Amino acid sequence: MIAGRAVSSHQGYIYIRGEYRYVLDIMDEALAEAYKAGYLGKNILGSGFDFDMITHTGAGAYECGEESALMESLEGKRGYPRIRPPFPAIVGLYGSPTVINNVETLSAAPEILRRGGEWYAGLGSPKNGGTRLFCISGHVNKPGIYELPMGFPLRQMIEDVAGGMLNGRKLKAVIPGGSSCPLLSADEIDVAMDYDSLAKAGSMLGSGGVVVIDEDTCMVDVARRIMHFYAHESCGWCIPCREGTGWLGKMLDRFHSGGGRAEDIPMVGELAKNMLGQDVLPARRRRRHAHDQYRKKWAHEFEQHLSGKCPYKPASLLAMAR
Repeated sequence: MIAGRAVSSHQGYIYIRGEYRYVLDIMDEALAEAYKAGYLGKNILGSGFDFDMITHTGAGAYECGEESALMESLEGKRGYPRIRPPFPAIVGLYGSPTVINNVETLSAAPEILRRGGEWYAGLGSPKNGGTRLFCISGHVNKPGIYELPMGFPLRQMIEDVAGGMLNGRKLKAVIPGGSSCPLLSADEIDVAMDYDSLAKAGSMLGSGGVVVIDEDTCMVDVARRIMHFYAHESCGWCIPCREGTGWLGKMLDRFHSGGGRAEDIPMVGELAKNMLGQDVLPARRRRRHAHDQYRKKWAHEFEQHLSGKCPYKPASLLAMAR
């Protein structure tokens, strides 16, 4: 509502992925409370300003996390990303200028208005102010969503906030900002969790999805599973993404199940390179770069698979995974 008031808009939408039904129910209850209290609707608090807000669910497409694909979905069309320019601020939803943000961003506005921009910026690092929601998952004792200052040390996030490694195992790798981001190895985690610091470390903050991976995890299998996710979630618009993710997934399947060849290892990098920059959505470019990191940083694990079996999983489990 504050964002709408700022730009003289009178209609807002909260877009929620379709599988998150319980979240939709909670949000609908909150909107009903806001209307009843007079914070939404006509003549809000006697100000003469009108603003309506509704929830809208997608059909479960990962692609619709991208802003222009989200708007396409809101308009009832297939969630393909749009060519830009024009940008949403000029031509957005239904052809009108549109402000589009993650709810996490908008939720900071009330407290910033109360305490000021300098206070909020001071919570984080000098060039990356404020806080961030970090979703910590994987092999830790206390997975969850934590709001922390920007620039919070990654090592401290794992050891203190998330309660350390599960079952006392050693750390092998961390995905710092979601599965499309390049991984950090165990000796690279002394880094601040903000945009600038992670960029210098060769990765990115992304969505704040921190995945912690222990020493007993096969990195070939991690790469294989993530690539299958992207092959499944590809919108299919751009041929390099649509075909390339599928081929990479099949190649990693064969490699992981014991049918790998030495020439497959550089081929993974070649496929990733040929897809780089050949599609509309920037996130797709990041995920190809991320998968090349598996091959480079854990090359020895790829080479170990050339013996015909995964060194981390017995053959029976591999058959179940396939």
